[in-house]
Amino acid sequence: MKYLSAFCLWLIAMGPVTKAKAQSLVPNYEFRGVWVATVDNIDWPSKKNLSVAEQKAEFIQLLDMHQRNGMNAVIVQVRPAGDAFYPSKLEPWSEFLTGKQGLPPSPLYDPLEFMITETHKRGMEFHAWLNPYRAVFNLLTSSVSPSHLTKTHPEWFLVYGNKKYFNPSLPEVREHLGKVVRDLVTNYDLDGIHMDDYFYPYRIAGKEFPDEKYYQKYGKGMNKEDWRRSNCDSIILLIHNIVRSVNPHIKFGVSPFGVWRNKSQDPMGSDTKAGQTNYDDLYADILLWLQKGWIDYVVPQLYWERGHKLADYDVLLDWWNQHTYGKHLYIGLGIYRAGSNPAWRNPNEIPNQIKALRNYHTTQGAVYFSSKTFEKNPNGWSDSLRNNYYRFPALPPPMPWLDNSTPTAPLFEKLAGNKVKLVYKGDKKIKAFGIVSLTLNTEVRFELGQLLLVVPASKTAVIDLSNLPDTKNKRIFAVSVDYDNNTSPMIELK
Repeated sequence: MKYLSAFCLWLIAMGPVTKAKAQSLVPNYEFRGVWVATVDNIDWPSKKNLSVAEQKAEFIQLLDMHQRNGMNAVIVQVRPAGDAFYPSKLEPWSEFLTGKQGLPPSPLYDPLEFMITETHKRGMEFHAWLNPYRAVFNLLTSSVSPSHLTKTHPEWFLVYGNKKYFNPSLPEVREHLGKVVRDLVTNYDLDGIHMDDYFYPYRIAGKEFPDEKYYQKYGKGMNKEDWRRSNCDSIILLIHNIVRSVNPHIKFGVSPFGVWRNKSQDPMGSDTKAGQTNYDDLYADILLWLQKGWIDYVVPQLYWERGHKLADYDVLLDWWNQHTYGKHLYIGLGIYRAGSNPAWRNPNEIPNQIKALRNYHTTQGAVYFSSKTFEKNPNGWSDSLRNNYYRFPALPPPMPWLDNSTPTAPLFEKLAGNKVKLVYKGDKKIKAFGIVSLTLNTEVRFELGQLLLVVPASKTAVIDLSNLPDTKNKRIFAVSVDYDNNTSPMIELK
């Protein structure tokens, strides 16, 4: 997904910035995610033909690394090209798992169930990332199973460049993708469904996407651009409705290219000069989806440095903050760009981007592309996150339109050795306890304290207060955390 759109880095221009509201504390609520790309074995698994034991070991190592760095979510690509990283009756096993599309892992296991379990064990969220329309990643090299839909329903697909795509205009395609999403949200304990920037494909110079005959059949008097956008609108609304009806606690988010429209095309657009945009080229009307409440969060891919001559990170950060429509905004940060030019050799680039996004109360976090980059600790950025910016844990921010009720506060009993046992007896299910410090004479409110520890638990947990960091002259409290990240009233431990 992400690095494949890096060719668009030169497409953007500068715009105005406005003052933003600053926060004084490392936020207790902040989405800190990492994209884990499986297509072409970018992040996981590292090779197509690893044993099951090696696949599991790699994913555990990946999770442990991100947990150490302070992350609280992974966004894992489970459907890279009309295939699956889980047993599916709808689509074949992915070639990026076993080396041959349709070939199950041996011994047989469910990679998705395994990944979700390991992620939740660490108190992190798992968002299932689907590529909506890519069907064959590379026409020359991809393994394609006889059971793949391009073989069983060739009439559903269009060839553009060296790839094969689901035809977004076909009702049968939308129905199929709806079935894929319904299967996932019904059978797996997911925290989110996530789609990337590939709706209609990025334009290839001199080549038109070959959908004219379908436009003639389904266009219904619309111009072709509006018709294409309506096709994307339809699938987003369908998925929204499926997720809400099956499990309304699962979030639905989209990660678009960094520019919606240019101001030259639309007064609402950013003051940019993008050669391609979401609205006019990918036919993804992100702002409509936010306005209508069809998506819960948006993660624009802002992979340009601060002060870029054509694409100042700060300019686009400000524009997106003006167009959230009350939904969550997480900023896509291009850590993969480390070392690519003088700005990205500057160890302050990512830290300064984090500080800038934290200045906006309408930005609730960041997502990094991609996982593998962290293994090399580029510019010391893993160290910066672990020791500074993400030194303290954070909970993904709750979404009040999904659930705004609060769980019951925990009870506790003191044990020997400065330990306490937390006990939850409320009716609402919880996923963790949070331990919070508060400076003396400060109002007892979760957002005014500092979250020190998140302990995954459903009923009880034992906490050693001696091991908590930064507690000198502080009051210590506990809260219950439900599955929507709502916190209970605070109860003082000491």
